[in-house]
Amino acid sequence: MQPSSRTLRPLSSRAASVLLVSLSCLLIDSHAQAQNSRVLIKDTVSVSHKAELIEKLRTISGFSNLRFSENGSLELDGRVTDGSKRARELLMSAVTGPAIIVLEDASGRSDVAFCRVVPARVKGTNKPSLPAYVVLVDFKDFQQLTGDPEAKAAFDVGWGILHELDHIVSDSEDARKPGEIGKCEDHINAMRSEIGLPSRSEYFFSPVSSQSDRNFAIRYVRLPFEIRIAGYREAKRYWLVWDAFTVGGLNLDNQRALVR
Repeated sequence: MQPSSRTLRPLSSRAASVLLVSLSCLLIDSHAQAQNSRVLIKDTVSVSHKAELIEKLRTISGFSNLRFSENGSLELDGRVTDGSKRARELLMSAVTGPAIIVLEDASGRSDVAFCRVVPARVKGTNKPSLPAYVVLVDFKDFQQLTGDPEAKAAFDVGWGILHELDHIVSDSEDARKPGEIGKCEDHINAMRSEIGLPSRSEYFFSPVSSQSDRNFAIRYVRLPFEIRIAGYREAKRYWLVWDAFTVGGLNLDNQRALVR
């Protein structure tokens, strides 16, 4: 979900070894666990963060009893109350798919902005290992967001997880240059539309340039969302704003849109 040309990226050798260890600790008898659900959450994720994620995913998908089991696996309930059909399909594809996906709390990490997915390997089984990915979630970054309530509802930790799952399940890519939204956000925008939320209209953020102080213009950035309302010629626009120095993992030189 962080602004980049491709969210799924190779690991350095040091990072790979760290994730290899964390996966082996979590996925004891991972092949047996994966028969029920391929999406797992690490036990190091706090109760409050886990509850936040469950609430957001329930709201978006309409799975009214979505939860994490005692062993950390994501369980989907057949009971549906509204929500996005496409989001439900994506979650079901992730839970039943060919790859193990581990959700890990990366709050406060300087190399993660909102969410990021990285490849990993499962250790501790003699059988051929399944493909594996770790979705790093910086819950603190989402707390830094200010702006219109409609835009905040369309860009929370639930949407961040779905964005990264779409990278894994659909092998979708992010935008490569300003003016594009990218195939991944095309999919996520379709889900937003299903539940009446504005769509993300730019993948790359732009600097807030209303102040004369150049440092302020570089430091604070914004992201637009739009929704079309019947009877109105132009789409209504909503904004998210955040401090790019507080939200880690952003390369300001490469990931800003041009100021219009």
